[in-house]
Amino acid sequence: MSMNSLVRSAAASALVLLAAGAFDRADAQTKTRLTVYTALENDQLQPFKSAIEAAVPEVEIAWVRDSTGVITARFLAEKDNPRADLVMGLAATSIIVFETAGLLEPYKPAGADALKPNFRDTTEPYTWTGMDGYLGVICYNTAEAAKAGTTPPKSWKDLLDAKYADKLVMPHPASSGTGYLMVGGWLQMMGEAEGWKFMDALHQNIAVYTHSGSAPCVQAARGERVAGIALDMRGASEKTKGAPLEVIIPSEGTGWEIEAAAVVKGSKNMALAKKVADWVATKGANELYSKTYAVVAMPGVENLPPNYPAGAEKSLIKNDFAWMATNRERILAEWTKRYDAKAAKK
Repeated sequence: MSMNSLVRSAAASALVLLAAGAFDRADAQTKTRLTVYTALENDQLQPFKSAIEAAVPEVEIAWVRDSTGVITARFLAEKDNPRADLVMGLAATSIIVFETAGLLEPYKPAGADALKPNFRDTTEPYTWTGMDGYLGVICYNTAEAAKAGTTPPKSWKDLLDAKYADKLVMPHPASSGTGYLMVGGWLQMMGEAEGWKFMDALHQNIAVYTHSGSAPCVQAARGERVAGIALDMRGASEKTKGAPLEVIIPSEGTGWEIEAAAVVKGSKNMALAKKVADWVATKGANELYSKTYAVVAMPGVENLPPNYPAGAEKSLIKNDFAWMATNRERILAEWTKRYDAKAAKK
């Protein structure tokens, strides 16, 4: 090939590359940036972003991520000037507070009717859709239990045995969603009078209330406690790592919570926000949720980890999320007055 031909070929290639680069930049510029408030774990953010942007290629997801309490407070503080287009991966009890305050856009995603009934908004107008669920279990260390002379609890009230004195640990409900779902669950399954009486007695055996939903199971796994009330997935994980644990759900059932999604009223990108809400209810989305949660919204999507407690989903109490949302401040104030002396130091 002559020198002139090489130059012409190189120039043509350069033009193609420049055109491709210009196309990529133009494509990026055509994407609409959606701001999504979330309490998803950090390692979930990129897989969720990639899946959403593949399903809705017109959007670019921009996460604003923090703990449930912080995100809830921030969203409420911005109620007169909302900055989010969607909330996703946030506790349903928080989202119901937003719904009650009139901060969510009424919208029922396409396909939502195919989801399990307890993962759908039950009030009109419909505003939120459940994604996945998490529940409370007892992580019971069989080696430490043998030393203490205890037997595996079959009922929540078995934890009131004096042999458990200072040998139990559970999450603080004002800090941990797991702690609050347990307190709310006990008050619902036992009734408020009996629920508070149960927690008064349980308090005598609690060594400390942690500020993490998984810490009680970790402490039990290490042999620091005989038992910890903690997250379901953490119990299975610690047992799979080799800890001498039984992961127990008592006979009365257990409290639980949902992570959910909703479109924010006043979003400037309403049509695209609704497209993302539609994705939330799809089978593909539920298969993504099932990589980190054993309980998800769509029937038939299941990915149970090793050592996950059998029949866990059937043990979920009939949970009134609206009641838990409406009564949250009252319940936490009463709980703090009674039991906060044993809270772990922050």
